Amino acid sequence: MLSVIIPALNEERTLAQVLDRVLALPLRPQVIVVSDGSTDGTNDIIRDYERRGLITGVICPVNRGKGAAIQEGLKHATQPYTVIQDADLEYSPEQFELLLRPVREGRAQVVYGSRNLRHPAMKKNNFHYMRFWLGGKVVTLWGNLLFGTHLTDEATCYKLFPTALLRQMNLSCRGFDFCPEVTAKSLRLGHRIHEVPIVYNPRSLDEGKKIRAWHGIEAMLVLLKFRMMPHHALFGTQSHSPRAVAVTRARRSRTFRSASDARDRNPDVKARLATT
Repeated sequence: MLSVIIPALNEERTLAQVLDRVLALPLRPQVIVVSDGSTDGTNDIIRDYERRGLITGVICPVNRGKGAAIQEGLKHATQPYTVIQDADLEYSPEQFELLLRPVREGRAQVVYGSRNLRHPAMKKNNFHYMRFWLGGKVVTLWGNLLFGTHLTDEATCYKLFPTALLRQMNLSCRGFDFCPEVTAKSLRLGHRIHEVPIVYNPRSLDEGKKIRAWHGIEAMLVLLKFRMMPHHALFGTQSHSPRAVAVTRARRSRTFRSASDARDRNPDVKARLATT
């Protein structure tokens, strides 16, 4: 049911632990690991697990960004739903079932794991750096203002989508701007984003955290860009927004009813129809 795409850049310290935990899950997901130009032992770990038939490995010789790595991984996804898993230990893969539950219950198709939602059984998440927490809140608020939503954590890594929907999005962002791109395009395609609370264990900058302050500014600009762009420019000339489809159907229905009413009111038309 689930494809897990794991983009990795120089994550030899934690990658094997993440893979072991994902592979131990009862739901037995398809695992796709993409090395985004790694120069440490990451590629060797990927080759070892792939040699044993446990994962699908993709080795990119040049670093192009997280979004580009996810796009490479998406080419190999075979399951109905896809989730993104970072190669560090900030997010626990044991929580995939939390993301899948609204899907199994028919309540959602797009599900985000929110680090800001509280659950009685979960402790409050620690973000280490106040600036990262505040930056995420500002980006989320900005997205809510642009799209009229009520998200609590737009910047979360844990985003679950129908695989077909991701492929429909015509993805173009190559870095951390992948996150605001898929958020904006999901909403533009008429999908409601459902959130569930998750546990988050952040790592420090010394431990390899790669996100920086300017990525938040970039995310806000990407959200604005994809909010303002015409629908056909986002998804191609053959794609139509849900609102446009609904308006077209309503117009056709009104036109049909008007023509029918005019025919019924005109005795000459009724007479001609009766003789044919």
